[in-house]
Amino acid sequence: MLIRWEDGFEISVTVRGDEVTIAANREGLLSLANTLTDLAGEAPGSHVHLDDANSLEGGSCELVIERLA
Repeated sequence: MLIRWEDGFEISVTVRGDEVTIAANREGLLSLANTLTDLAGEAPGSHVHLDDANSLEGGSCELVIERLA
């Protein structure tokens, strides 16, 4: 699955205790929406890995989004 990133996207993921925060600018939110929409059309078990090495802001926690049945 090819992820469609909007120009200028910024997304960060933090975990504090039992709370996960996903913070993003407008372009980041649109990019996440594209990813969720595209993932919904994939087969169950399909997933994307986002981390600070390829898509998230530095210091972000890894984020895995998986399509269930």
